[in-house]
Amino acid sequence: MRSKKFGVIVVGGGHAGCEAAAAASRMQIPTLLLTHSLDTIGQMSCNPAIGGIGKGHLVKEISAMGGIMAEAADRAAIHKRTLNESKGAAVQATRVQCDRGIYRNAVRALLEKHDHLSLFQQPVKDLIVEDDQVVGVQTEMGIEFRATCIILTTGTFLSGKLHIGKRQQAGGRAGDQSSTALSDYLRSHGRFRFGRLKTGTPPRIQKSSIQYQKLEIQPSVSTTAPFDFWASTPAIEQVDCHITYTNDETHEIIRQTMHESAIFSGDISGSGPRYCPSVEDKIHRFAQQSRHQLFIEPEGIGVDEVYPNGISTSLPYEAQCRLIATIPGFENAHITRPGYAIEYDYFDPRDLQPHLESKHIKNLYFAGQINGTTGYEEAAAQGLLAGINAALCVQGKRNWYPSRAESYIGVLVDDLVKLGTKEPYRMFTSRAEHRLLLREDNADARLSEQAVQFALLSPEKMQRWSDKQALQKQYKDWLAKTVVHPDSPESQVLFEQSGIRLKTPTSCKQLMKRPEVNEHFALQINRQQPKDWQAMRQLVIDIKYDGYITRQKEEVAKRAQHEQTRSPDDFDFQRVKGLSNEVTEKLEAARPHTIGSAARISGITPAAISILMVYLKRYRAMSSAI
Repeated sequence: MRSKKFGVIVVGGGHAGCEAAAAASRMQIPTLLLTHSLDTIGQMSCNPAIGGIGKGHLVKEISAMGGIMAEAADRAAIHKRTLNESKGAAVQATRVQCDRGIYRNAVRALLEKHDHLSLFQQPVKDLIVEDDQVVGVQTEMGIEFRATCIILTTGTFLSGKLHIGKRQQAGGRAGDQSSTALSDYLRSHGRFRFGRLKTGTPPRIQKSSIQYQKLEIQPSVSTTAPFDFWASTPAIEQVDCHITYTNDETHEIIRQTMHESAIFSGDISGSGPRYCPSVEDKIHRFAQQSRHQLFIEPEGIGVDEVYPNGISTSLPYEAQCRLIATIPGFENAHITRPGYAIEYDYFDPRDLQPHLESKHIKNLYFAGQINGTTGYEEAAAQGLLAGINAALCVQGKRNWYPSRAESYIGVLVDDLVKLGTKEPYRMFTSRAEHRLLLREDNADARLSEQAVQFALLSPEKMQRWSDKQALQKQYKDWLAKTVVHPDSPESQVLFEQSGIRLKTPTSCKQLMKRPEVNEHFALQINRQQPKDWQAMRQLVIDIKYDGYITRQKEEVAKRAQHEQTRSPDDFDFQRVKGLSNEVTEKLEAARPHTIGSAARISGITPAAISILMVYLKRYRAMSSAI
């Protein structure tokens, strides 16, 4: 294998690395996945859950393009819920608790099905760069592997340092070594901007030591839709999750020991995740709150350990024991693993092209937490995109990345490469301007056609996609032509399901516009076609929000001109007269590739965009005349 030249080498076996390797190999590219440990490929380092607001949308998009995260999550799902069910379809999101072991094994098994993928256990020490183009990597044992493209998906391992109180140790996560040599190499390159970020985990608790009668029960919802569009994964044993709360006594212990926390003692310089703060941070920032919720997540079926989501901490072990004992149901709880904070290097994503290739080293791609994101889903989405583009590079084809109007992956990457981040970036539906167009249910309609073009879908998946499109066309025609009469059996079904009594004949399409009527009514009275409630649901949502969707599509069309107006890679923004120094500095720092990207940079005014458009027009005219 050492003498073989690969098309793509992926460094790191986390969620980004697995999706990158899977995507490149599905595109028939000889791919090598290098990782510290083959036993931890697909490891859920933090909480045992996939999905959530914004994050679930990313998982559905990964599935639409043939990725593996969705199927692995469905195989391992031991607790399912749809979040925001009482709100509109655009912000409804799927979230599942997973059995850690089943999920990890599923990822490994799915990877090993890829014919063009090889796995190898070795940490990477150096990149081999010739004339500002990466051509290979060197491992800590001195083994060299050569490839056309390299993808770095190093997670929290770059100069990772674990903190428990005043105690520190090097590590990418508890029990795993950090990757200091590779981080030092990138830092020494001189052109990469970098910084430090922080995240953390709560102490794990022995399940059998918890008094569950004192906790609120949150049952699994069996009707929750699967993540994967393609595989029919049978359900496995479902378990309850539970809820409890901190209290004044808990908060007082935290206040008394806060000075010993690595976050507040000054031992950690990196910024932590704003939307998933440590329990110390919660008490400090929200002092008026008398309690904070803990979501008790099972680690797996038959596993005597739980993950108490909501009390991430870097307090000393003794303080963790004291505060845990004050929580209802946890009075006699036994800590199996202490919580800790982890600080690590990340590299400014503004140094990347929109297809995640480095601006400084050709054919080098970055994906995942190395780019400043947090979360499995954000990492996997970047890995998918990096894997696709590395494969396209090997094939000699043009790079690809989705727009903000096409997918949450497009929103994620556009935010990162244009705006950068100073804290771990997390996806939310509120980050997207066109949420009604970017729903979970229609991710395949938005992206699967592109996946077919890239050969990312297996023949079986392509057939399922073709069959679904044909069935939806039949559903659409049926909804338009089928009329429900007031005295018909169908009208009685409508009344029983929604309380609506018809006075005049009404088409099914018109009925679908009513909030009380859903896809289940349509499927119950439709006896002509097979029953696929997800395919019908997409159509029903489009009908209900037709006016709003049309308006959003018009907005997208108006912005398309700006999105298609590109600025040259070597464009000197300082030469543009009329821009303020602040605007010029922001444009030079972000180096936007299009006027649309420039318009989304904080502080860039419409007036500045108008000046840019005029200058670019003159610039192109002068360039073509030369």
